[in-house]
Parts: sequence; structure tokens; C-alpha cells
Amino acid sequence: MRNILLALAALLTIAPTQAADGGEEGMPWFKESFLDIREDIAEAKKANRRLMLYFYQDGCPYCAKLLRDNLGQKAIADKTRKHFDVIALNLWGDREVTDLSGKAMPEKEFAKAMKVQFTPTLVMFDEQGGVALRLNGYLQPHRFEAALDYVSQRLEKKQNFADYLAQHAREPASATLNDMAGLLPAPLKLADALKRNGKPMIVLFEQKECAACDEMHREVFPRPDVAPLLGRFSVARIDMASREPVQAPDGRTRAGRDWARSIGVFYTPSLLFFDAAGKEVFRVEGYVRPFHLSSSLDYVASGTYLRQPEFQRFIGERDAARRVKGQHTDLMK
Repeated sequence: MRNILLALAALLTIAPTQAADGGEEGMPWFKESFLDIREDIAEAKKANRRLMLYFYQDGCPYCAKLLRDNLGQKAIADKTRKHFDVIALNLWGDREVTDLSGKAMPEKEFAKAMKVQFTPTLVMFDEQGGVALRLNGYLQPHRFEAALDYVSQRLEKKQNFADYLAQHAREPASATLNDMAGLLPAPLKLADALKRNGKPMIVLFEQKECAACDEMHREVFPRPDVAPLLGRFSVARIDMASREPVQAPDGRTRAGRDWARSIGVFYTPSLLFFDAAGKEVFRVEGYVRPFHLSSSLDYVASGTYLRQPEFQRFIGERDAARRVKGQHTDLMK
């Protein structure tokens, strides 16, 4: 019966199979694989496609959003099917995966080796097994489609994805950076500020035309479960388009946009967390709602990242503690 339903879904091009409260294993047309990544890359190459790994977990609202809002659009689904072989991998799964070195391990160990901290995470490989592009978290449909175009056109060695995204994924937004109290003043000297303040730092990368940035300042930062956690950090903001010089936590000075590109930042808003010694310890570089942002802040501010390297386990523990207190968590509100 399940196979019949999946076949009907493919014929009707309807939304993907998913639970009401989160994402499942993906679209009916995702590739069935023996999970030898070397073979999957070779097969994709032979078909003039590229391999995309989709890391998910059950109950993940951002996975459900990817399947419903992005791949649920026929044009995006058709483009993905044309240019990619997509394989779904469960963040906590036990199926055997053979990695690029020939080592076999369970899905959950492979995900850990790939340093997957958010779901969905999408890893797109080139024909030699290198990573052409990696998306750590959910991207809105217009940004996701730009990522598909970038990788399918083999542009990763010709143009930085941040530049490509700025050119091809414009969106209606406030066209100005949002006011925010307590930001470190310009000119930004982050290494000096870390030494002076003796507490961890968030470097917030934004841009003027960024609807997700507007939403974060409007709906997320002012919340009573978020604002106090923000206060435990020094916060610096960098305009992704700015050529103003910035002294990075490592002491080197360069234009803000150049620093962002050198450390692989392309999504706005992105939050990079640095410890008091100036080492990057965590980052958020996809669309998140208040619970996951407050969890990210708590994860670093509390120092939990030092003893629990898997962010998703921390989220589960945090949610369980809230439920014991009778607090219900709505992951998307």
C-alpha cells in the first residue's frame, strides 16, 4: 500500500511524504542507494548529474519545510531531479554507509564524521568527490534554487557562492540594516574587544536586502527567552557587502566582505560564535526560528558545547527539560 501511495504522489507531483510535525525520509523520487558514496558519485557523473546528500531527522520542522515549500514546487523539484541524484540519510540512522575512503559505518557515525549539526544539511559533491557546496540548515526557495543553479552549472571554481547568491537571489526587504542596541562600535576591532571584554562574541553577518534579517530583528531578538542570552555575548555586526576594514578575532584586518568570503559565510543572517580566546566554536548559517536560535545561544553561553559536541542532542535535552516544567515547545513559533 505504501508503494502505491508513493507512486501516486510522484504522478500527481504533490507535496512530499511527511509527518504533520516534521520531515521524513524525503521525496518519492529520491535515489535508492546501497550507500557507497564513491559509487553514487560515479553513477551521478555517468548520468551528467551530481550527488546531493540530504541529512534529515524525524520531527524536524525545517526538513518538512524543505520538502513542502521548496521541493514541493514543481519547477524546483524538476530542476533538482534533472541535475542531482539525491540520497536521504538519517542523522540517527543505523544503515551502513561507505564513505569516500572506503570505510563503512552507520548513518549516525557518518553524519557525525561529516560534522552535521543542523537538519536539513545538504552536501553537494563534484565529480571527484570534493564538496561543491554545503548548505547547513534550511534555505528559502529562491535561495535554494540559486544553490541548485550554482552547483549544476559547475560554478564553484569560477565564482564565490556569496557573490552568486547576491546577484541571483534578491528579495523584498527593508533595504537597510536594522537598529540594534549594544553592538560593538565601528571601526570593528574584534580581537581587541575579546581581550577587553573577556566573554564570548557573536559576529552577526547581515545585508540590507534580507527579509530573514528583518524577521530575526523583529520577531526573534526581542523575545524574553532570547534577549537575556544575547546579553551574555559581545555582539558585532558586519554588512556582507561592506568594504570597511575589520580586525577579525585572529588579529588580521581586511574588508568585512572579504573576511566573510574567506571563512565561507554566504547566508544572511549568519551568526558566528567565538570563545573568549578568539576561536570560532559554533555557527548558525540557515533559517531558524526562536527556539533554535535561543538554543544556539544557550549552547555556547553555557559552555555546553565543550562537553556535548552534538548540537541536536543538546536541543533534545533542552526540550525535555522544558517539558518537565510543563513548557510546550513550538519549534516554528
